[in-house]
Amino acid sequence: MQNKDTIKKEISPKSPIKKVPRVKISKAAGESPHLRIRVRAYEHKILDASLKQIMDTAARYDAEIHGPVPLPTEIKKYTVNRSSFIDKNSREQFEMRVHKRLIDIINPNPKVIEALTNLSLPSGVNIDVKMM
Repeated sequence: MQNKDTIKKEISPKSPIKKVPRVKISKAAGESPHLRIRVRAYEHKILDASLKQIMDTAARYDAEIHGPVPLPTEIKKYTVNRSSFIDKNSREQFEMRVHKRLIDIINPNPKVIEALTNLSLPSGVNIDVKMM
């Protein structure tokens, strides 16, 4: 066991803090391009059904798929007065939940990209596609 004095010296607040320089992350020469698809919807059942449709389409053309990764649900809360004049302290609260998922398609070929653009998904599903 160490002595209490040596522990205090090692963790003393007066010891200088060393700053670590930030390292810029860049693509490696051998890293392949991939599609990053972010899907958002208000209802999680519709979201999961559209994700299954996207994954089936990508799997049909032998694309490597990573995901779906669930992202944090965005909750927007609204507080509204129940009455405009008398019951000022009486209020109602409403919330909207936006469910999000992430899928990566590694090294997609043109057939996969064309099939994903022609895909018809239910209304209320928002898709953001990035080529990375």
